[in-house]
Amino acid sequence: MGSTGSAAREAARPATTGRRGAVVAALMLSMALAALDATIVSTAVPQIVGDLGGFSVFSWLFSGYLLAVTVTLPVSGKLSDTFGRKPVLIAGSVVFLLGSLLCAVAWNMGALIAFRVVQGLGGGALQGTVQTLAADLYPLKERPKIQSKLSTVWAVSAVAGPGLGGVLAAYADWRWIFLVNLPIGALALWLIVRHLHEPERETTPHARVDWAGALAVFACGGVLLTALVQGGVAWPWLSAPSLALFGAGLALVAVVVLVERRAAEPIIPGWVWRRRTIAAVNLALGALGLLMVAPSVFLPTYAQSVLGLAPVAAGFVLSVWTLSWPVSAALSQHVYRRIGFRNTAMLGIGTAALILFAFPFLPYPGQAWQPTLLMLLLGAALGLFQLPLIVGVQSTVGWAERGTTTASVLFCRQTGQTIGAAVFGAVANGVLAARLGGAGDLDSVTRVLDAGTAPEATRRAIADAVHAVYLGAAGAAALAFLVLLFLAPRKFPVLGD
Repeated sequence: MGSTGSAAREAARPATTGRRGAVVAALMLSMALAALDATIVSTAVPQIVGDLGGFSVFSWLFSGYLLAVTVTLPVSGKLSDTFGRKPVLIAGSVVFLLGSLLCAVAWNMGALIAFRVVQGLGGGALQGTVQTLAADLYPLKERPKIQSKLSTVWAVSAVAGPGLGGVLAAYADWRWIFLVNLPIGALALWLIVRHLHEPERETTPHARVDWAGALAVFACGGVLLTALVQGGVAWPWLSAPSLALFGAGLALVAVVVLVERRAAEPIIPGWVWRRRTIAAVNLALGALGLLMVAPSVFLPTYAQSVLGLAPVAAGFVLSVWTLSWPVSAALSQHVYRRIGFRNTAMLGIGTAALILFAFPFLPYPGQAWQPTLLMLLLGAALGLFQLPLIVGVQSTVGWAERGTTTASVLFCRQTGQTIGAAVFGAVANGVLAARLGGAGDLDSVTRVLDAGTAPEATRRAIADAVHAVYLGAAGAAALAFLVLLFLAPRKFPVLGD
């Protein structure tokens, strides 16, 4: 537990002066902005397309935002370690609010997509910096308090976002989906400016920013994530655009490695992967992002197409895991204080693997309470898995490395979700093609089911496709378990608090 030197002294310094409660409120409001924006737009797509057109490219409203958030995380993490959390959080808030205002006045789909990218640049800075400040604000034994609050923000946003978006689009105007961010963000920004005061710390006279590395990371991440998001959707996987993007992405990976090895203060420093604890947590949370795709993307389709539930009821089947996740996360401290961070996370992800593996064995067509119960248990298992890893890895580094470390694990989780969407989408479509004689994909088949004209064989094909996805998710959970078992140290090298 103990440590000597400047790293330990940095870890022991108070994170802020001023009113901590006001700062926590600002962090929760900032996180709510980023969390809501990931879900609130989805139910307003028909109104947006009806007003602006651009149906063929509307998926970029989500893909563009996701890409911008993902590639911004490592850059904002390094900047927060270099210049402090406050300026990065303020800059991220301003960019996010500017993007929201621009989205509200967009005149066509192209402009709206471009402004969503601006929003994503701010959203990435918000997510990474808020999580880092959460660790700065509290000593180790109190960090579950703030982390459980942030988990609750995500849970409420996941449930409320689609409904709020639908209400605003139906009874006001879709532009209010973005305008509603302005007063919330302005309040959070005011609280940060007024009440967040970071302590004096030792810095170099002229801090050097690796702008070449930042540009290379943006370019590499943007190209590879575009290839994953659009492959199999906008073009076939083995088509010329897909191969060209993957080829360019791999070339840019080499560029990033060369640039970062020569940089004095690299955006993605090598120690992020050389230290066993951080590397293991990165890989484990990447697997978490991968497996989360199965329920969040495919369960609503299963609930409507196989169980015959209405959209609202199908949404409830999914949302129950957002109820048990923060509760389990808040209680996880009582477990990891007894058996350690690694063993607690292994207990959670091992249980999650068994729950995901059990899903394909549900009776057909089954009843709604069966997947609902599994989702409730899955949320509890994942809360026991994720929070100990985040709290644990943040506690192994000092102030000057915490932003980079936090950003790296969030970046890996976001990347895992992108890869999972591509891989599991291909798996589901492959199973459907095999069951239905080589015709159709998940989207087209569910549209036929919505029209009430599909035979029973189609419903069974969808059930088989979702079962295959859940087996893949169980495999991702098992992979995370093995990573922690063989790569993570038995006891995390926690610095003195």
